Amino acid sequence: MTFKYDKENLFKEFEDAKQKDIKISKTKTQDEKENDYFTNRIQFVKDHIELKSKNPSYYEFVRVNFDNLLKGYESVNPRDYFYNVVFGLTYAQKKANEEAEFENLGKVDAI
Repeated sequence: MTFKYDKENLFKEFEDAKQKDIKISKTKTQDEKENDYFTNRIQFVKDHIELKSKNPSYYEFVRVNFDNLLKGYESVNPRDYFYNVVFGLTYAQKKANEEAEFENLGKVDAI
């Protein structure tokens, strides 16, 4: 039987890479640590790009665009890149919109 990746395998490997990045960060908050270094996550993606090119059958049960992930993690600000892809906004813009919506909800409830 040939090895096959599933979501759980990939998530575990990714989480391991993320924790390694967090460990090398010297920033204070958890949020800052998670968005400081991406070295191990970039290597994780590169390794899967190479492995998938050699053994595409390993990825039969998952649909991951590793090339786009690599592009995101190698960008100047990966969090902004991914927020822009999903929401069309930077992280700061999305958070500001959410805060404004939350404030507006409070005003509606007060009426």
